[in-house]
Amino acid sequence: MRKMALHWQILSGMFLGVVLGAVAATAGHEQFITRWVNPFGVIFMNLLKLIAVPLVFASLVKGVSSLSDITKLSRIGTRTIGIYLTTTVIAVTLGLVFVNVTNPGKSFSPEKRQELQAQYAANVEIGKTGAQGVKDAGPLQFLVDMVPSNFIDAATNNGKMLQVIFFSLLFGIAMVMLPEENTRYVKGFFDGVNDIILKIVDIIMLYAPFGVLALMAGVIVDFSDSLGELFQALGVYSLTVVAGLAVMVLLIYPLILKLFTKVKYGEFFKGIMPAQLLAFSTSSSAATLPVTMERCEEHLGVSKEVSSFVLPVGATINMDGTSLYQAVAAVFIAQAFGYDLHLSDQLTIIMTATLASIGTAAVPGAGLIMLIIVLGGVGVEPEGIALVIAVDRLLDMCRTVVNVTGDATVATVIASTEGKLQPVTEDD
Repeated sequence: MRKMALHWQILSGMFLGVVLGAVAATAGHEQFITRWVNPFGVIFMNLLKLIAVPLVFASLVKGVSSLSDITKLSRIGTRTIGIYLTTTVIAVTLGLVFVNVTNPGKSFSPEKRQELQAQYAANVEIGKTGAQGVKDAGPLQFLVDMVPSNFIDAATNNGKMLQVIFFSLLFGIAMVMLPEENTRYVKGFFDGVNDIILKIVDIIMLYAPFGVLALMAGVIVDFSDSLGELFQALGVYSLTVVAGLAVMVLLIYPLILKLFTKVKYGEFFKGIMPAQLLAFSTSSSAATLPVTMERCEEHLGVSKEVSSFVLPVGATINMDGTSLYQAVAAVFIAQAFGYDLHLSDQLTIIMTATLASIGTAAVPGAGLIMLIIVLGGVGVEPEGIALVIAVDRLLDMCRTVVNVTGDATVATVIASTEGKLQPVTEDD
């Protein structure tokens, strides 16, 4: 019997998780899901996080050191960051266009707004504290945060992935600058470590359908009391975000692939789908990174030389879905509070959201802190995020799919322009 493809296994796990969560919520057995099912989802997330730092370090060092000269590294790095920033600006602009057409905040009832503000006051305070720390640090703090004072400390925290990337790039560049005979054994070591970690990814993915099932069941149970009412009140806002994200995935990325590669989007979509489904389940680009790299290399034909550089960088600085969401959420909140945002305000949102995406950690919920900074840029009270926190978890799942798809798109484009994109034969 032919083995079911990975994306169908994950999709089946998601469906069964939704069914299990819905049945448990209906029967009043939420505690059973929380105590006996959800822990397996947490274990799955921990397994993915476990290998995030070693994977990024080993793959980046391997990728950079394999570029035989600094000129080639500079060219690929410049193109990668340039395309990432371009797609982010497109995403923010698209979000602003959609939200100005739908005007979701103008139909929000004052009673519901006050209720949500009271319900999520604690979450707002946490977000305000984090945002205030970023604001007080100054506009160049993200540059300071890129450079670790202690690599071991940075490596113990997935939220400091940018510092790990900085040291990995520095390590790899130094290897390129040294004579080959001095680094031969070091390269061999990192080649072996990288292969071992990728094999660990294969082992973890055997557990993926069960982990995804547990995660989805937990999400459904968590929102069982308020899902219907909140989606009725925030329906237009949610649909605006989802519509913008769908345009990125179904129009913008296919157009980019068509312009710069010969890859058909159907083949691209089939190749990257397991990573998309995992991104939806975990809401974390960093947790999904190992699978994104495996799918790009084995199923899209992106060379390891390109994927090991472009994808870890993208998981940290390329947040198209998050940036689009921040633009929609900021205007929605401003509308709900009665603010009239002029063109200059919306241009400020584009700039702030683009810069904020660079500093947004690739973990679930980090976009909320950055949203407060975006709101501050146009003078809107941060308390307004209480209006969107209720549905943020579900939208976070959707926008993470866009983040991961964007990373894979750029990796495919870079590989194509560098002549590093090889045809592959799909077995599944």
